[in-house]
Amino acid sequence: MKVGIIGYGWVAGAHIEALNAIDGVEVVAVCSSRRHNDEELSARHGGSITSYTQLAEMLERDDIGVVSICSYPSQHKDHALAAAAAGKHLIIEKPLALSLDDCTAMREAARAAGVKTCVCFECRFSSQFLATKAVLDAGLLGELHYAEVDYYHGIGPWYGQFRWNTGKENGGSSLLSAGCHALDALLLCMGGEVAEVTTYATGSKNPTFAQYEYATTTATLLKFEDGRVGKAASVIDCLQPYYFHTHLVGSEGSLLDHKFHSAKLATDKGRWSELSMKLLDSGDVSDHPYQTQFEAFFTALANGRDMPLTSLDEAYRTFEVLFAADRSAELGRPVELAELRA
Repeated sequence: MKVGIIGYGWVAGAHIEALNAIDGVEVVAVCSSRRHNDEELSARHGGSITSYTQLAEMLERDDIGVVSICSYPSQHKDHALAAAAAGKHLIIEKPLALSLDDCTAMREAARAAGVKTCVCFECRFSSQFLATKAVLDAGLLGELHYAEVDYYHGIGPWYGQFRWNTGKENGGSSLLSAGCHALDALLLCMGGEVAEVTTYATGSKNPTFAQYEYATTTATLLKFEDGRVGKAASVIDCLQPYYFHTHLVGSEGSLLDHKFHSAKLATDKGRWSELSMKLLDSGDVSDHPYQTQFEAFFTALANGRDMPLTSLDEAYRTFEVLFAADRSAELGRPVELAELRA
């Protein structure tokens, strides 16, 4: 399977490395607003890569079956619609898009074209959340009634994303910028449908983050249709090490990051037991589990199935909750999911 890349920034390099590491998958084209030297691209990434500045030219190639969209978030919708219309399967970086209307258009285009999709909520394929989900599926925590998953990552001038992330045009909001990973992980763990969200927004007074055009810290409370409760914080203006906080509370036990207690195992209630896992501890794209996720995508493609865990349809559910959360912060009141569907 040959792959074309749209956009050639920081994340695109991580996609190319992960894709080329999969047996039978090869990146053969890059489309960017800047013209790149084919020989240099090929030498840098291996294989033979052709550079394009016009997307239509790359999409005309019959040998390309998959397109990975690594362009600016504000361009995702147009690029996804064009690639789907050309019959290409889609890998789409987060955020999916910057409005629910755009997300809806992308979902409808993919369905109409019959193409398969993979949205880069790669944290679902991390060691941490594969192990966490295994604990949940084994019933060791019983039935969850409360969960909090929080994203702490100071995205300042020292971080590559900062250059374009500070503006609403491509950054969008704290959740769209990066905290969507925490919200998505929360929904993965809790399951079920969200009925209502309430979000509060604030921001750091540190001048380092003054360029941001939107509130850089948000805290979102989620009320599920069955009465359960969750909380997701997105803090991209903190000065601390990266931290993906996870605390799940159930009828038979609790999990805190890599530690858990389960009454079903008769563990010592005065101490945590520990799980062997690699915690999410970096925002660097080189540390993201793209290869694990992409391998699952290409396995699904080979078997004619939809992507497990992170298809566009699955990701749409997360972004629907996200846009309800951002609307709540804007309006200063709770927002029901039904309002977005009216």
